[in-house]
Amino acid sequence: MPQTITCVELRSDEWERLRDIRLRALVDSPHAFGGNYEIECGFDEARWLLEFAKQAFLVASVDGMDAAMMYVENLEGDFGATCWIGGCWSDANFRGVGLMRSMFAYVDKHAIERGWSVQGLGVWTDNESAIAAYEKLGFVEMGGPQPSTRQPGKFYQRMIRKTINN
Repeated sequence: MPQTITCVELRSDEWERLRDIRLRALVDSPHAFGGNYEIECGFDEARWLLEFAKQAFLVASVDGMDAAMMYVENLEGDFGATCWIGGCWSDANFRGVGLMRSMFAYVDKHAIERGWSVQGLGVWTDNESAIAAYEKLGFVEMGGPQPSTRQPGKFYQRMIRKTINN
């Protein structure tokens, strides 16, 4: 059982930390992402730093070990979304201990100042466990399945959540 869960937003000088957890996610759950391990493991520092210009990266750690991540991109999206959540993943050894809840608590805490009041995300329609987890966090399905442009033949479901601070 974990002792301490912490959630932080990574700074650009922590790009290696982001790279490490992202690559772990792609190895563990390649089916869950639009990204590709072989391509992303070839990214250099400059390429990883480009990502920090586009979005914020949250990492939840258990007793100092990075165990979950997610990205938050500010945008004006469908169904009133003010930001888009992506790259959600947690290490299988720590699932069910509250890592995603911790990261969404961080989003809620910073929602007003960061423009994260209405979060949108996309989840593969066949990823029933992720859909159920997002529903427990307050997300609701919106707009029906959409075809993927990154993975032809697959469909994703948009989900929306309003921050608890609203």
